[in-house]
Amino acid sequence: MATHNPREALGLLRAEVAKAVVGQDGVVAGLLIALLCRGHVLLEGPPGVAKTLLVRSFAAALDLEMKRIQFTPDLMPGDVTGSVIYDPRSVEFLFRHGPVFTNLLLADEINRTSPKTQSALLEVMEERQVSTDGVTRPLPDPFVVAATQNPIEHEGTYPLPEAQLDRFLLKLTVPMPTRDEELGVVRAHHTGFDPRNLSAAGIKAVATAADLTAAREAMMRVYVADEVIGYIVDICRATRALPAVELGASPRGATSLLITSKAWAWISGRDHVTPDDVKVMARPALRHRLRLRPEAELEGTTPDAVLESVLATVPTPR
Repeated sequence: MATHNPREALGLLRAEVAKAVVGQDGVVAGLLIALLCRGHVLLEGPPGVAKTLLVRSFAAALDLEMKRIQFTPDLMPGDVTGSVIYDPRSVEFLFRHGPVFTNLLLADEINRTSPKTQSALLEVMEERQVSTDGVTRPLPDPFVVAATQNPIEHEGTYPLPEAQLDRFLLKLTVPMPTRDEELGVVRAHHTGFDPRNLSAAGIKAVATAADLTAAREAMMRVYVADEVIGYIVDICRATRALPAVELGASPRGATSLLITSKAWAWISGRDHVTPDDVKVMARPALRHRLRLRPEAELEGTTPDAVLESVLATVPTPR
């Protein structure tokens, strides 16, 4: 059973995570929305901006099992999903579970491994199961992949294939902290904060998987008017008609924008979705689903700039 009113529980969760993660309120809210929607999240930012700490703090505050995979160029698919091995003691072939069998999987620097290993996550992320040697093994519930990646301009990175990008519910950009936030980080370390020992830092479990389930059920009851659904569809269709865009947002993108807008409205204390909720979630829900034409990229166009243009031109329902 849930231990709190669902909205109260998630408020406690955000406050607990904030003990370890200074600033980054938007990223914290985005990861919370991903957990609510049972969706996966891609965290992009330069090294050292607390992407890993953010995920570990969520797992600790929710009392969920978390496992971490450090993606490297030599990582093999079986290292992710598990593999069948021969056990000489039992004279049988046994399945050795991979790290994906957990609640919260931290896929660290996912774009530093080869496309073959990246694609090993496809069935896991979409079907929430692993199929090996003709046997299908379901993953625990909840199961969310939080993948971190360095910007593709960084050395030694591989762009994620479109099919895998589309499996992520949200792409959140993790910015450099402000000066005041960075001062807070450095002062915390000066007084003994250890990101590898969250319990010593005072991070404790304040919510549970049952609280998440109750919050998800409440969030699904949020009302969405037909005009707002039409607005979501029009936004996604507009991304496909722009000259700078080679591949626009798919219908999967429209459904992702719908569900995340409901989650944002519920977190904000409303029982209905407004056009402003859709505008807030449009960039994180759609930016990774747009592929720009090479000439547009050379001119400095970005997916966020394209979405800004779309939001400025698609009529907003009254």
